[in-house]
Amino acid sequence: MLLPANDERQVVEIVVDGRSLSAREGETLAAALLKADVVPFRRTPVSRQPRTPLCLMGVCFDCLVEVDGAQNVQSCMVQVREGMQVRLPDGARRPGDLP
Repeated sequence: MLLPANDERQVVEIVVDGRSLSAREGETLAAALLKADVVPFRRTPVSRQPRTPLCLMGVCFDCLVEVDGAQNVQSCMVQVREGMQVRLPDGARRPGDLP
């Protein structure tokens, strides 16, 4: 992935489904995933339809992912950080992971 040369923010590494990706510190996880061509972000529980971010401001909930073991995180509302572990959900939450 090419990052703009004039962007002076630090480059950090995140891991998405076992794959290492570069992102700029301070950008949202949704933006980093979209820049890396990671789509879809998830599949719906019932129909398994693919979903990717729609609003990028926390309203639509189509950008839900798992971050560091926490499920149903709105990726558009979370800033990337070094070593972040991201899993793209596929259907319903895993049994036994309810709060």
